[in-house]
Amino acid sequence: MTIAFITGITGQDGSYLAELLLAKGYEVHGLVRRSSELRRPRIDHLHQEPYADRITLHYGDLDEPLGLLRIIQQVEPDEVYHLAAQSHVQVSFELPDYTGSATGVGTMRLLEAIRLSGVDCRFYQASSSEMFGSATPPQAENTPFHPRSPYAVAKVYSYWATVNYREAYGMFASNGILFNHESPRRGENFVTRKITRGVAGILAGTQEKLHLGNLDARRDWGFAGDYVEAMWRMLQHDTPDDFVVATGEAHSVAEFCDAAFGHVGLDYREHVVVDERFMRPAEVDYLLGDATKARDLLGWTPATSFGELVTMMVDADLAAAGVTISTSEKTPPRDSNPRGAGTTAPE
Repeated sequence: MTIAFITGITGQDGSYLAELLLAKGYEVHGLVRRSSELRRPRIDHLHQEPYADRITLHYGDLDEPLGLLRIIQQVEPDEVYHLAAQSHVQVSFELPDYTGSATGVGTMRLLEAIRLSGVDCRFYQASSSEMFGSATPPQAENTPFHPRSPYAVAKVYSYWATVNYREAYGMFASNGILFNHESPRRGENFVTRKITRGVAGILAGTQEKLHLGNLDARRDWGFAGDYVEAMWRMLQHDTPDDFVVATGEAHSVAEFCDAAFGHVGLDYREHVVVDERFMRPAEVDYLLGDATKARDLLGWTPATSFGELVTMMVDADLAAAGVTISTSEKTPPRDSNPRGAGTTAPE
């Protein structure tokens, strides 16, 4: 039985990845912090049949090298998926030192623990499209990085640490440069969940307005459940390498609002307020990924469209808020971009 170790298993990506690996027959181990909440709603269902006897959680932290070494020696994983990080861009401006330690140096600590353990395993690093920053789109594996936040700087550190351990020690270590990926499990402080929860809150009568930052920022948004498949495929590839994972289609925050509010028959312009508090000190205006390499070498393509993603998230938040909308009140998802802001990466 193949053994996988996942840092960040309680997060959005970790929960989808754990589901995928368990369904493939893996034994899954996950890293959790002692200080984290005991409630872990994204993975609680995995502790039930048929997976209960194949998932184990271990207390540890990325700032504790000896603890990481002990866990790697104990678990002896075949595959390590490093997803844990302080991953909120705005928070990274407020906590740059912590972000650098957890998101950047934490990766080096884990790589070193693997090296010192002598365990022969394959390593996946969750890199980010934020590393490209203001680089001209579309962004591919050979696009120079231009990070625009402490979070992005830390991810660049992790990216090159992974490459260095691959080249210096012959480790099977791959970077997945994932563009924005969302789901109903997305953290509530990320803009997409703020929007879909805002739709639900306005319909439930618990809020009147939704305060957001830059509505013109454009992102390549995909479904997290699709993207974890790409992670797995990278570690099944014959050789370690670095891959962009993206849809090749970009939409503005305003378009996301339009699709989310439009799904329930509302005009977002009547409910959304642009709030300077949510503007970044250094903005990333346009991220658009070219995942040609992942398609050609891994056989990976996204299965979920932009419209399907937005609909999925809005419906989940409506259900969580106890709001029922009749089918006749809903508007079919719109995948086209009437304003021309969406752009497709070249084939």
